[in-house]
Amino acid sequence: MAGLAFDLTGRRVWVAGHRGMLGSALVRRLSRENCEILTVGRDELDLRHQTKVQEWFSSERPDVVILAAARVGGVLANSKYPASFLSDNLSIQDNVIQSAAAAGVKKLLFVSSSCVYPRLASQPIEEDALLTGALEPTNRWYGVAKIAGMMQCAAYREQYGCDFIAAVPGNLYGPGDYFDKENSHVIPAFLRRFHDAVTTGADEVAVWGSGTARREFVFVDECADALVFLLRSYSSGEIVNIGSGVDVSISELAHLVADVTGFRGRIAFDTSQPEGAPRRLLSTKRLGELGWQSQMQLREGLSRTYQWFLDNHSAGTVLRGYETADTSRDVDTIRTR
Repeated sequence: MAGLAFDLTGRRVWVAGHRGMLGSALVRRLSRENCEILTVGRDELDLRHQTKVQEWFSSERPDVVILAAARVGGVLANSKYPASFLSDNLSIQDNVIQSAAAAGVKKLLFVSSSCVYPRLASQPIEEDALLTGALEPTNRWYGVAKIAGMMQCAAYREQYGCDFIAAVPGNLYGPGDYFDKENSHVIPAFLRRFHDAVTTGADEVAVWGSGTARREFVFVDECADALVFLLRSYSSGEIVNIGSGVDVSISELAHLVADVTGFRGRIAFDTSQPEGAPRRLLSTKRLGELGWQSQMQLREGLSRTYQWFLDNHSAGTVLRGYETADTSRDVDTIRTR
């Protein structure tokens, strides 16, 4: 439900995970608000360490927390490090949420993932599909941890009256993404590999799966805008999806990226490799009823993202993903999240 307007004016707002793609977009978006933005890097504060997190809250006293920090990775990383993905994310979430409650934080927004929904959920996926079926096996460890974080927010609201909310974005992409060829999510992986194919004159790019799996993609700055919108206007234990409302097949996406990067060669689909859930499109009805909807077309978002990559790749900038408690960069080809 819509809550009373939550005024950010003068608030100390901590963006946990500010160096990552979403975190940096949140900092950009919050810079338009009359608030004080707090950030701290993993080199200064490891969110897996409970005592250090508690001490940071006691010292900095944030009024608002946006929890966008997590350990993330692709299909092979999830498969190779299941215990790490589960325990690290559980630790990060538990430490931040508990400390926020103890410190009397006025509002907390937990950023979840569409991995929380059943693999074969009815499409588009509505929020009440949560816990109605088995998760996608290739990222279930991450999904279970995110479910726990959402439930923890709801539990603290119910037991202690904390104004903690949770949002579920679709697959994010945009400036600040991680473009490493060995462990990127599908859009940055496509952009990097198609770009390299153009640069080297390669006549083929290989893609995992049949290309028929369908995904929804959300431009990261739009997601940040939606999150700030929810922060200011939403107060409920019910989760809210953030999506573009449109999905495309991986084959369609590959051809869009080929067009954006200028690749004119062959796209080869490797059907012997996994491709994740057959479809994942979020229902945005609840968010729309609250008064927010996506405006970004995928083609435009891809162009903006590719231009960001060109600008930063040529400048030698380190291309990272979300700020994480640890990293697992072990995937050696393009795969579908």
